[in-house]
Parts: sequence; structure tokens; C-alpha cells
Amino acid sequence: MKILFIDSNHPSLHQTLEKAGHVCHLHYDWTKEEIIQNIHLYDGIIIRSKIKITKAFLDKATNLKFIARAGAGMENIDVAYAESKGIKCIHAPEGNRDAVGEHALAMLLALFNNVLRADKEVREGKWLREENRGVELMGKTVGIIGYGNMGSAFAERLKGFGVKLLVYDKYKTNFGNECIQESSLERIFDEADIVSLHVPLTAETERMVYDTFINSFRNNIYIINTARGKCLNTDDLVMNLKSGKVLGACLDVLEYEMTSFETLDLTMLPEAFQYLTKSDKVILSPHIAGWTIESHRKIAMVLAEKILQLNLV
Repeated sequence: MKILFIDSNHPSLHQTLEKAGHVCHLHYDWTKEEIIQNIHLYDGIIIRSKIKITKAFLDKATNLKFIARAGAGMENIDVAYAESKGIKCIHAPEGNRDAVGEHALAMLLALFNNVLRADKEVREGKWLREENRGVELMGKTVGIIGYGNMGSAFAERLKGFGVKLLVYDKYKTNFGNECIQESSLERIFDEADIVSLHVPLTAETERMVYDTFINSFRNNIYIINTARGKCLNTDDLVMNLKSGKVLGACLDVLEYEMTSFETLDLTMLPEAFQYLTKSDKVILSPHIAGWTIESHRKIAMVLAEKILQLNLV
């Protein structure tokens, strides 16, 4: 097959495909217009988040047999329309699930133990112990929303911390075990101290965390979001941080990200964002939860294997 790469990936991806006899063209510098003008020449396309694969794009892709996204989310692809045209859509959440699980845990532990603030203070010559007394995970109840690759990886890493794990997934059942309790959303509202989002961005999950959702919790809570920024209403989060209903937040993703996730939309950095950057109750990172040295290669190898196993007769 003739395969177009429009986003950079670990070299093992194109090397593995070329070794199997496929032709790979690496055009990371092509504009959207150049991609559209040439897409009819290709059997496959490898993307991350550079452009949206819309109906109009797919209508130009007259020979396309597959779309492969090097990552987990598929919200930038019109999957239903692609599949209606016989184009297979694949992604690689197996490749970065371990990275996301570890990052979510790292952010939570750093928040609970005031690690970032204490580090900054010591560097400034301040030795404040009582002011930085931490909180333990032991005995807390963690509500995990979404039990796919990412949610299950986070749950796995929490097993040794003495927490109660309540997991809700609207589209899955019978996944509970001795460590994980399959739960209703209502039970999570009633019992959880911490809630972590691991859902894809869809019309159903966009801004699912907003004021009413937050205030459905009986306890004051901590919120972790390593999913997609637009799953959470930042204005409502800030309002509840100010009131104390939200005790702290770990945000690897923000609703102000550009479509490519490579930068923030500088026209969309309102007062709520400024509050997040100044609050020591919030830990921020630039969409890097799944962005490790190991996941870079694992994503490539997962995609290569899936592409080579495609039945494209």
C-alpha cells in the first residue's frame, strides 16, 4: 500500500511498514490544502491531530482504505462516515495507557503532598513544614469514570494504595473484581473523595463536568482530568475551587487547547485560566500524560501491528 504520514511519529512505524513492503511518504510539512490535493493517491493515512478528517476530506480520498491515529482519541475523525465508505479507522490507546495511568497518579500524589509548592519554597530558602502537611490516599474512595484502556490503567496503579475503587462506564458491565467495584454514577456521587475522567470526547461527554455535576457529590472532592479538556467546564471548576467544593484539581488537558493539542488558543485564555495558573490547589501539565519515551514507541508498534493485520480485500 501507499501510505501518507502527515504527523511525525516514532520512526519504527514507517520502518516496520516499509519492511513489510508498503511505501511510506513522510510529508509532515504539507499544508491541509496539499494533503487534500494528494489524498486520492494514497491507500492509507497516518495522523495524530494535525487536521480534522471530515466528510469533505473523505470524499476526496477516493482510494483510502484506512485511517490510523497515533494516539487514543478519535474525535478529529468522522469515523461513521469513513466506515460507511469502507475505510477502516484504527487507533492505539494500548500504546499510551500505562503512561496515562502513571501520570494521573503522579499528579494526584504531588497535589496531596504539596510537592510543587514545597519544592519552590525550599529553592527560595523557605523551610515550611506545618504549612505543607499532606493528605494520604489511604482510605480514600476514588471514582473512575470510563473504564477503557486509560481508566483501567489508572485503577491498576491505585491498587496498592489502600483506596476503594468505584468505576462507572456507561457502555460496559461485568468488569468488577476483588479490587474494583463496578458502580453507578449515583454511588460515585455519594461516596467518592476523588473523581478521575477517562472518557473520549463526544457530544455526550463534552462539558460533562459542570456545576450541577460537581455539586452532585456529597463530599468535597478532588478532580483529575487526563482525558480531553472540553470534557470539563473550566469556569464551573474555578467557581467550585473558590467555594471549596473542589479541594484541588489535576489537569493535564484544558478546554483552551488548539485542535492539534500542540498549543493553547491564545484568544481563549480567560480569567478562569488565570486563576488556575495562580492556584496552588491546581496542578497543570501540557497534555503530556500519554507522552513518554516508551509510549512514543509503543504507539508506533501497536499501529504497525494493527495495520499489518488489516483485511483490506
